[in-house]
Order: sequence, then structure tokens, then C-alpha cells
Amino acid sequence: MRHLPLLTRRATLLGLSGAMMFGRARMALADVPGDARLVVVILRGALDGLAGVQPYGDSALAGLRGPLALPEPGRQGGLFDLGGFFGLHPAMPKLAAIYAANEAVVLHAVAGATRSRSHFDAQDSLESGTDHRMSSGWLNRALEALPEAHRARTGLSLGVEVPLLLRGPVPVGAHAIPGTRPPSAEILATLARLNAADPVLGPAFAEGLRARGFSAEVLGGLAPVPGADNNFAALAGAGGRLLAAPEGPRVAAMELGGWDTHVSQANMLPPRLAELDAGLDALRQGLGEAWARTAVLVMTEFGRTARVNGTNGTDHGTGGVALVLGGAVRGGRVLANWPGLAELFENRDLAPTRDLRAVAKALLGQHLGLSDAAVAKAFPGSEAVAPERGLLR
Repeated sequence: MRHLPLLTRRATLLGLSGAMMFGRARMALADVPGDARLVVVILRGALDGLAGVQPYGDSALAGLRGPLALPEPGRQGGLFDLGGFFGLHPAMPKLAAIYAANEAVVLHAVAGATRSRSHFDAQDSLESGTDHRMSSGWLNRALEALPEAHRARTGLSLGVEVPLLLRGPVPVGAHAIPGTRPPSAEILATLARLNAADPVLGPAFAEGLRARGFSAEVLGGLAPVPGADNNFAALAGAGGRLLAAPEGPRVAAMELGGWDTHVSQANMLPPRLAELDAGLDALRQGLGEAWARTAVLVMTEFGRTARVNGTNGTDHGTGGVALVLGGAVRGGRVLANWPGLAELFENRDLAPTRDLRAVAKALLGQHLGLSDAAVAKAFPGSEAVAPERGLLR
């Protein structure tokens, strides 16, 4: 039997094209030429855009949202005002400050290429960039157009799947070897115990294995992870420092789960938003001076229903919200061809009026400087979707 090497923090952080995981948060990194940085954050489970960025100026909101409608700006527990019609959820003060510094754009009533309300189908479409199933992601196909010398290096595997967004011909992150079996529970538990004392890898292993159903007995009685809600911030901060390094990667894909708020949304959503808020700010701080050359796209697979359901939550919807932030972004604005809430898409959802592919195309072409051909290869069959204009400085 081969002896498994101890994975040190240094080995992990120097796996520049590798994958890292903290609980429900994951990250994969890749390289491109130039000094611009691009980070894509996927919120799995479908963020309720009408709650994250509430259109408090829409007269139909209160009747649809009832107890989920938050106080308007200026009232106790109220929204952060975004210009007189939209307000940011009060759980996100750091993002509000980034917006006030003109470094964040909110895009409302957006959707991807599909109108499916299935998590699996919509996430697949979000990451593949098409309305049909593909085995590669739009970001990987974009990187494929780069000269060979600038393609991502095969990275360090921690047993975590790279998101579909970055899967494809360019070797990024962790890849399963065809024909091999996954590590046994004993091997995974051994790795967790060997790294338990490490302040970075210990919590990452333990929380990741717990999230996959391993019991405390399998994990050898490892103590609960303190401050688990801060794992995304820890990962984002580490990712920012990697991206800031002169010889570091220039592209990152991150994901954060926990957004499927069918029940008791008023209790479930604020901690998730606060976790995202802390993570985005940690990413900014980790990047340091490189933040000025960074664009971050935050996207989710679909929005949620405009009406509250019977368990004070919201169900799978269509139109939602996306964010683009960073020092390279011409921010302080909400971009929305607002359809209003008086008439709903299929009598249940916010109608989508903006295509997420247009936003991604702008970031690939106008920010990373990829060619029109590379952007077209990233999003096949989307000729009718023009890149969003005016997002960047």
C-alpha cells in the first residue's frame, strides 16, 4: 500500500490551479495572461433576488411579499438604499460600502440561458453557458483560446470536484482519473486526523467530510469546526492572496451553497447573506492593490417566486439578481430593465429582462481582453446576446 503524503498548508496554497474547500464553499483557480483578475462566485440553491436586493419602490411588492418585505431605507432594520427604488438587504453592510465606493453594480431581473426551475438543469445551464447540456463550462472554453504557455497548470486535488464552469479541455483543479475508485472512508478519516492540528486544513477536511455525511465516529471524534459560518470568508481571503501574488493565478471560480429557502426564509437568509458579505470583503482585502484590476461576478441559477409560500419561504422562480464588483468595475449603479411586479412571469415569478451571458461576455472580452472568437466559443449559439456595455471603468 502506498503511503499518503501529509498535505501541508504550503502545499495547498501553492497549488495555484488547484481546488480548495471550506465546508459548503469551494474554489478552483486558473491562469490567464495579463494583470486583470476575474472571480466568478456561484450561489448554489438560488438566491432570492427580491430579498437580496428588494425593489421597495414597486407598489406591488408589499402585497406579494407580506412578512418577507423589509423596512424601507432610513427605518429601523431597513434596507441600504441603492438610489431610491432598490435597497440592499441589511445583512450586507460591507457590500453596501463597496457599492457606495462605486465599485459594485447590481443587475436585476436577470436569468441564464434556460427557464428551467430544476436546480440541476439550471445550474448546468448557468455554468455551461448554453440551454443544452455540455460537458465543459464557459470559463474553461474561454481559457482554451489562450496560447498554450498561459493555460492553467494541472492542479492539486483535495478530492473536491471542480465546478462545471471550469471543467473542460484546459486542465484546472482536481480531476478524477477514469477507472479509479474514490478513497475509502478510512483513508479520508486518516487524512482528516493527520491534518487536524493545521488551522487551515483541519477545519476544511472535517467540515467537508461532515457535509458529505461522515459521522463523528468515522472522523475519529474530531471536534466541531468553530466559526463554520466564516469558512467562506477564510477561503475567499486565501483566494484573494493567491490572486494577488505576482506569479499567481488570475482566474478563480468559487461556490457557496445554502440558498434554497423554501421554509422560514426570514430566518434562513440573513446568515447566508452575511456569510457572502464577509467573503466578498475578505476577497477584496486579500487582493490588496490587485483589487483595482479585479472584477467579481456573483450569480445564481435562478430567482425565487414573487409570492411567499405556505411555510414562509419562496419556491423556485425565474428572474433574479446578479452582482459585478471590483476595482475595475464602474459601480454605484443598479442596472435593470425593470418589468414590475404587477404582472408576473407565468403568474409567479419576476420576469427576466437581462441575460447573464451578456454580463459574462463583457467580463471575458472587455476585462480579460479575450478575442471575439474566444468569447463566441465560450457561449456557442448565443450570437443574439450582445456583451453588456458600460460595466467596466
